[in-house]
Amino acid sequence: MEITEAYDVFHQKVAGFVASGDWTGYADLFTPDAVYVEHAMGTFTGRDEIRAWSMKTMTSYPGRVMTGFPLSWQVVDAEQNRLVCEVLNPMPDPGDGTMLTEPNITIMTYAGDGLFSREEDVYNPLRFHTMAVTWARIAAAHGNADDDVLAWLEKFGGGR
Repeated sequence: MEITEAYDVFHQKVAGFVASGDWTGYADLFTPDAVYVEHAMGTFTGRDEIRAWSMKTMTSYPGRVMTGFPLSWQVVDAEQNRLVCEVLNPMPDPGDGTMLTEPNITIMTYAGDGLFSREEDVYNPLRFHTMAVTWARIAAAHGNADDDVLAWLEKFGGGR
């Protein structure tokens, strides 16, 4: 099915962005007029807004330390050109063996030619925040938190 093949390619490219830390090309996986709905951060329309959001979010803590975005499951609604999946958002070992992850449900609308016209990520922002604070505190306690993590923890985690 074309939509699943396109999403496989999409997912492989995202893995490359994770590995390189360069998210510049993420917006190019979407149509020029695409809409990206991120429940905690807003709705972004068009490649420029999607690019700015993804580069800011995925190159700063906590997004930049997520080790990948493995899928738990996916289903396709071919009539609506939609793929719905559960994506895990794992964090690396902060220093004591703790493994943290939170899932989100992603709804992708396929536009053809390998591009998507819409993505919506549905998740509980409070659970993500708790995961990020927990990871940052453990990493700080084990000397594994860089300045970016420590500044985030000071600002959003109630201090160290």
